[in-house]
Amino acid sequence: MVWPAECCVQIVKGKKVIVRVDFNVPLDDNGNITDDTRIRGALPTLKKVLADGGSLIIMSHMGKPKGKVNPKFSLGQIVDAVSEKLGVKVQFAPDCAKAQDAAAALKPGEVLLLENLRFYPEEEGKPVGIDKEDPKYDEAKKEMKARQKDFAKTLASYADIYINDAFGTAHRKHASTAVIADNFDADHKMLGYLMEKEVQAVDNVLSNIKHPFTAIMGGSKVSTKIGIIENLLGKVDNLILCGGMTYTFAKAQGGHIGKSICEDDKLDVALDVIKKAKENGVNLVLGTDCIAGDDFKNDCNTQICPANAIPEGWEGLDAGPETRKAFAKVIEDAKTILWNGPAGVFEMDNFAGGSKAIAEAIAKATANGAFSLIGGGDSVACINKFGMADKVSYISTGGGALLEAIEGKVLPGIAAIKGE
Repeated sequence: MVWPAECCVQIVKGKKVIVRVDFNVPLDDNGNITDDTRIRGALPTLKKVLADGGSLIIMSHMGKPKGKVNPKFSLGQIVDAVSEKLGVKVQFAPDCAKAQDAAAALKPGEVLLLENLRFYPEEEGKPVGIDKEDPKYDEAKKEMKARQKDFAKTLASYADIYINDAFGTAHRKHASTAVIADNFDADHKMLGYLMEKEVQAVDNVLSNIKHPFTAIMGGSKVSTKIGIIENLLGKVDNLILCGGMTYTFAKAQGGHIGKSICEDDKLDVALDVIKKAKENGVNLVLGTDCIAGDDFKNDCNTQICPANAIPEGWEGLDAGPETRKAFAKVIEDAKTILWNGPAGVFEMDNFAGGSKAIAEAIAKATANGAFSLIGGGDSVACINKFGMADKVSYISTGGGALLEAIEGKVLPGIAAIKGE
């Protein structure tokens, strides 16, 4: 069920509510949060539970610790930040699977944050230490799935009500995002406010597309985006492919890319995308020039060169000036815009110009009435880095989840609540 705001007080008052959020926030080397978008996104749901007299238990993952305890990914690092945002002192349970006593002792208005769920392999439900090709893998997987159910049952035992507000992991059938829902009846499990907003934003793009529809897909790998790229070829008028993917496409067409990132086993896939774009009448826009560097660092030597004629020993690290102009022209004419993935290594200031040009063009189009949806951690970080979050229509907290939703896939985290 969707959280019915008008009767929420009766639902949570005096009850313990466990909320799955996505607090997988980026941290610097000192454990300080560099982008708190995901925490801010979850606040309406968390504050509603507290305002209506509930006890709040928050659970999340952080990073990819692969089923092992790793201090680098401890949620203990963000306790103070969450306390500050909520305006309530947050207690911390250092072991998410052994928090029964801490949860039981919670009083209305109090908050408990569980340690990183992925410190337990049962959260993701994947066998650890055994290769998929191993004859015993299927048996190990079956055993892990049974353990995953038990892990989910333990988490569920802490609370009376379960709310999923983690759109960023809604595409995963994990213990805390989907399996846990089996332990609650329909009246005691629901989607949070952020999840509802995310689903609505996707609906806005898919059910009310205004043309021209332009999608911008960035990032380093074609392989991680091929599903959404192929799906978008049947929907968009313009498809901009940028970032590290540029060089796989350049090499596939016979170009020289120096030591730029490239998926040599995806050259045929790149050519197939070019072919399908033509067949679908889609304007495929690829980078023609780039800012190349002689090392992967901010203060390396740079030069502007064609994206398909990069000298040996150099690598493309950002979109070049002609590419930026071409991207901007297409984006500024759009009425619906989807952006996922940067145009370069935006974390380094000297290679952030391409991504900034995209952000500025999207802001201009939005000001002229376009609907712009920004999704994926890197794109969100880009928009925030350039101080342009208020210049776009909607910023999604989901990367993979957003793309799978747009592909039309059923998201396990949502299906588990709606009983689909």
